[in-house]
Amino acid sequence: MKYVIVLGDGMADRPIEELGGKTPIEAANTPYMNLLASKGEIGLAATIPEGMKPGSDTANLAVLGYDPKVYYSGRSPLEALSIGVPMKDTDIALRVNLVTVEESADGVFENYIIRDHSSGEISTEDAAVLLDACREIMEDEEFQFYVGTSYRHCCIWEKGEVVDLPQPHDHLDETIGSLLPVNYGDSKSMSDLAKHGMESFTEMMKKSFEILNHHPINEERRKAGKNPANCLWFWGAGTKPLLAPFIEKTGKKGVMISAVDLLKGIGRGADMYVPEVEGANGLLETNYEGKAQAALDALLKDGYDFVYVHVEAPDEMGHQGSYERKIKAIENLDQRLIKKLYEGLEGTDFRMLIMPDHPTPVCIRTHSSDPVPYILYDSTEKQNHTWTYSEKEAELSGNLIKPGYLLINHLLEK
Repeated sequence: MKYVIVLGDGMADRPIEELGGKTPIEAANTPYMNLLASKGEIGLAATIPEGMKPGSDTANLAVLGYDPKVYYSGRSPLEALSIGVPMKDTDIALRVNLVTVEESADGVFENYIIRDHSSGEISTEDAAVLLDACREIMEDEEFQFYVGTSYRHCCIWEKGEVVDLPQPHDHLDETIGSLLPVNYGDSKSMSDLAKHGMESFTEMMKKSFEILNHHPINEERRKAGKNPANCLWFWGAGTKPLLAPFIEKTGKKGVMISAVDLLKGIGRGADMYVPEVEGANGLLETNYEGKAQAALDALLKDGYDFVYVHVEAPDEMGHQGSYERKIKAIENLDQRLIKKLYEGLEGTDFRMLIMPDHPTPVCIRTHSSDPVPYILYDSTEKQNHTWTYSEKEAELSGNLIKPGYLLINHLLEK
């Protein structure tokens, strides 16, 4: 038996008035997800533990069978694993977004507004040049910077402390003053080291704007009608992660296929094989077919038992607030990736789980903790139902997996 998880990041949503009260999943043309749903099981899974923030970090750990309350040590450390950052036990890793902030009329940094958490999905090549410009001036023995993918990068704070910082995608179109590290949280309860860190991150944000706002790359981006990547934003702090090897937890040789450093880091931390797929970029026009082929090769040629195929696009479209582009991302997932997997595995005994990690509702442009709909298809036990795949149908099924990290046992028949 072969096992596949297809993860459409942030794919779940809420009813949208412009779509006649449908969600993007319901509005999308998804013949293959609906086919597999009709021949399999559907239901809901609660992937976000109570008391934890809804994010791709905690949610994807849960989908892979790792209890986030046990294994989660912060988002950025998982991404650092993918980048190859040599973390020490005393290091703190932080995610560094290249964001777009809009200047205020009074020129006061605290009154600037965050407009885009991804700087228009800036390319990794351009982002690396901009991060290097900041590194030349800001990097020292205490703070080091590492290039990641697109707008997502990493900072290591040597002998630092985990601090709580706001996620930029939660605060789009807001004034940044109260969100600056030095103003965020209760300073009275912070240690001196934490206060030092908050002050340092605030100063680096201000300095990065001075360095980047009129950088030649950003001037060219403005001329092309693109958002400038003109400020660094620090968040997602955590310590060095310690994940149990996936094969020890499940008995399955696993593969992680993704374009984003977070998922690659989870895969590497779990001792899974993490191939590079040319053209996989985490954007709407990622290489869906290439990801599907990499999964088929791993299962049918290379002797792996389990493949996790992650697609970032639905989440990014949710953050952009575009239901049209989110529908397109879901249709691409269905007709360019799931179709190829389903047809390529014909004649092989396999079980396929299709689901989001968390919802990213277009109406709020960030994550929510609602349970997510799943499909579980078994090629050896085909069922016959009239339902299709959607949030509503999954809820009506009455199937609820809670906590969500137990869903993988259902997939693997454990």
